[in-house]
Amino acid sequence: MTEIIAIDVRVSGQVQGVSYRAFVQRAARRRKVTGWVRNMPDGTVSAHLEGPEGAVHGLINDLRGGPPMSRVTDIEKVTATPEGAQEFEIVG
Repeated sequence: MTEIIAIDVRVSGQVQGVSYRAFVQRAARRRKVTGWVRNMPDGTVSAHLEGPEGAVHGLINDLRGGPPMSRVTDIEKVTATPEGAQEFEIVG
C-alpha cells in the first residue's frame, strides 16, 4: 500500500483574481491528490494536499507555475496530518 502524506502550503504573489484556485484543483485532480484550496484575507492562497509523496511533491512543483496571469513569489510548506479527503475542493 502506498503511504499517504499531507502538506499544507501557503502561496504568495499574484494568486487571487487570476483563476489560481481552479488551476490548483485541476492540477491536483490530474495528479490524484486530494484536499482543498482557499483564498486567504491577506492575498495568499492556502491549500491542504494529501496523496502519495511523489504526487504531492509534483503538485507543489506545479504550483510554482500557475495560470498565465498569476505570479508566484513564494510557497511555504508545512508537514500536516492527513484528513482523509476523498477529492480536491475549492472551499473559499
